[in-house]
Amino acid sequence: MSLDSIANSCFVCGPSNSNGLKVRFSIRDDVCLGVFTPSEDHVGYDNVTHGGIIFSLLDDVMANWLWLHDEQCFTAKADIRYYQKLPIGIEVRLEGRCNQRKGRLAKMSGEAVRTDNGETIAVAFGSFMVPTA
Repeated sequence: MSLDSIANSCFVCGPSNSNGLKVRFSIRDDVCLGVFTPSEDHVGYDNVTHGGIIFSLLDDVMANWLWLHDEQCFTAKADIRYYQKLPIGIEVRLEGRCNQRKGRLAKMSGEAVRTDNGETIAVAFGSFMVPTA
């Protein structure tokens, strides 16, 4: 079963979610990658992207590293550190990495980086559970 068919309604990556962000993820050199450009629909205040949108993007880029390695998962714990605001209309590159595996637990990291100047917007660390078969 493909990721598209089982995650069609995902807010971040689901192609069938009419209100979703529709980010497409891929794996390159063992890094999960995606890009996103926030619009006026994603404002928190004063033309700045809502922090919850940024967190959702980072949660998904970490999870999609596992999903694209054919492992369904769910977030067990996540922390985020915001470094600067993300103005509406500025594209970010999303990067997700697996830092450690221990049984069903995967410790992941995600980063959102502005594509126009290379500055980091936020970094997240998460623990993801892979259910037993």
